[in-house]
Formats: sequence, structure tokens, C-alpha cells
Amino acid sequence: MKIAKNDVPVKIDAPGARARQQTDFGDATGYGRISGEYFSLAAGTDIAPLLKGLKGDLCQSPHWGYLLEGEVIVTFADGAQETVKGGDLFYWPAGHTVKVGKNAEVILFSPQHEHGLVMDHMLKKMTG
Repeated sequence: MKIAKNDVPVKIDAPGARARQQTDFGDATGYGRISGEYFSLAAGTDIAPLLKGLKGDLCQSPHWGYLLEGEVIVTFADGAQETVKGGDLFYWPAGHTVKVGKNAEVILFSPQHEHGLVMDHMLKKMTG
């Protein structure tokens, strides 16, 4: 699920302040502590090869985040794809992979245990 800033419903609109809120934006039930993550990714980066060996060869951590700039194509377990562009809020459930279309700056909030396991797996793939 992704949503552009201007599509997030305005909850409060007052002089000098506007608050937007998208409710029901993913489900964090059953997860413990989260981590805040900042990724700088070059165009063409494809994490799929680094996910080989995980369940379904996919990232098994959900993420909530904001794409500051760039473009990221997310492919989900069912084969559906979604293009996230700079300025979009997003939720990616567990079971996805990512390819970068344009240089991207990404902020993620993820369950730290689950995403830690995925990142450790990716590091092992990178170092052999």
C-alpha cells in the first residue's frame, strides 16, 4: 500500500498547521520493538539475489516508510508490483522484494528482530 502526500486525508487544518492521517495503514500486531532505518540506494539496485534462501526468497519483515526521493519498484509474493515515488508514504507487508528505478532515499520503520534477520542474511550473501 502506498499513498501520495496529497492523497492522505487532512485531519486538522488550521492557520500554520496541517495534519494528515491515513488510518488502517498496516498491522503491527505481534511485533515487538521497531527500528528506524535510512537507506540510500542507487538506481538499478536489486535486492532479490540477496534474499535467496529466505522463505519464498523474499524479505520477511513488514515495513512502514516514506520515500524522500527517487523511485522504488516493490514486488510482492503474489507477483503484484507497486511503484513508490518520492513523497509517497508506504506499507510493505512481509513477503516482498525491491528494485530501485531511480536513486532513492528511503526512511523505513521495521520490526527490528525480523528485519535484523533479513539484513544479516543479506550481509552473509554479500560477503560469501
